[in-house]
Amino acid sequence: MARAGLWSSISTGSYSSTTQKIENIHDGDGTPSSSHQNVKGTAKWATSLENLLEDPEGIKRFREFLKKEFSEENVLFWLACEDFKKIQDKKQMQEKAKDIYMTFLSSKASSQVNVEGQSRLNEKILEEPHPLMFQKLQDQIFNLMKYDSYSRFLKSDLFLKHKRTEEEEEDASDSQTVAKRASRIYNT
Repeated sequence: MARAGLWSSISTGSYSSTTQKIENIHDGDGTPSSSHQNVKGTAKWATSLENLLEDPEGIKRFREFLKKEFSEENVLFWLACEDFKKIQDKKQMQEKAKDIYMTFLSSKASSQVNVEGQSRLNEKILEEPHPLMFQKLQDQIFNLMKYDSYSRFLKSDLFLKHKRTEEEEEDASDSQTVAKRASRIYNT
């Protein structure tokens, strides 16, 4: 995949996390559990970085924040690695591995990520790529985001404004629902 392809797939959100979502957690009676039923948006993002990275809107907001902190390359690298793990075709895997290396890991990378020196890949490994070849580096970047950027994101104006907007929309929706119920009660 060409560099333009890498950036377009990342920026358009044509990726999905390898972490599987648990869509329907049920109580013993078969109904969705109330503790998981309505957790979405900022409330879900605040529970873990993993949940944030499962949500395209969460990724978008986190990227906005990281741009302001001059560390957007971290989430872009993480997303590129997630895409890389899904590639089946050997030739595509080789191209994508080289692209990830040139974009994020080489000493001349345009968006170099900060990984430990001994963890850097030797270019020779790019000739025989495998789905987990970037895993150690991806884990380093994930932990960097989790213990550094993510906690600041949750305290940021960007996150807090989005949370307030969601709460206001939910309150407005709840008010409309109450009014509709009252209308049905009094009109019957």
